[in-house]
Amino acid sequence: MTYVEGFLVPVPADKKDAYRTHARGAAPLLLEFGARRMVESWGDDLPDGKVTDFKRAVQAEAGEAVVFSWFEYPSKAARDAANQRMMSDPRMDEVAASAPFDGKRMILGGFEAIVDEGAGQGSYIDGFVVPVLPGKGEAYRAMAAKAAPIFREHGAVRVLETVADDVPNGEVTDFYRAVKAEDGETIVFSFIEWPDKATRDAGWQKVMADDRMKPEGDMPFAGPRMFWGGFERLLDTATTAST
Repeated sequence: MTYVEGFLVPVPADKKDAYRTHARGAAPLLLEFGARRMVESWGDDLPDGKVTDFKRAVQAEAGEAVVFSWFEYPSKAARDAANQRMMSDPRMDEVAASAPFDGKRMILGGFEAIVDEGAGQGSYIDGFVVPVLPGKGEAYRAMAAKAAPIFREHGAVRVLETVADDVPNGEVTDFYRAVKAEDGETIVFSFIEWPDKATRDAGWQKVMADDRMKPEGDMPFAGPRMFWGGFERLLDTATTAST
């Protein structure tokens, strides 16, 4: 099943074109090393949360945007092999030198897919980072598996939910600190792809009004500490399209 390397990146808002150029430089190497797909998306609709949100997750400063991105691999072994090649290939030094962001505040980690519905590529993306309560992993997977086809019915082209597998602690921030994770909790990194923002907005209205989305019993995640937002696609190697 799909293995994902997920990233949150703080980027100066006036460096959008520079970031896209940086991503385009990395993409051919990532595909050569074994990635099946690389997607970069730019924060567009990022609400302020009461406890945490995308901007606080990366300690975004004034004038910075947030990038939500991921690399897809056929397996963890393929991801590990690709990372080894990245570390040893001198071409990656030039790519790293072009990075227009503060790498110390970038968040990254490896995640195993638990739900993967649909095969389309969307130009608008809803991204989520979710703290799952101790012992509630299967309950979360069941909830996500129930919700995914409903989102597809209301316009989404793909729903992917992944759970933390290889998520390191960072020097400044990381996925665990981003959601203020408590002992025994795990992290879900997920996204919903939509054809465009208008379809996403209409789709969410339909989803929220759909009685099938009503929770059954206690929620298996800490809702006040999860965060989400809408992102415009910058680069997608599956479509070679960019904004």
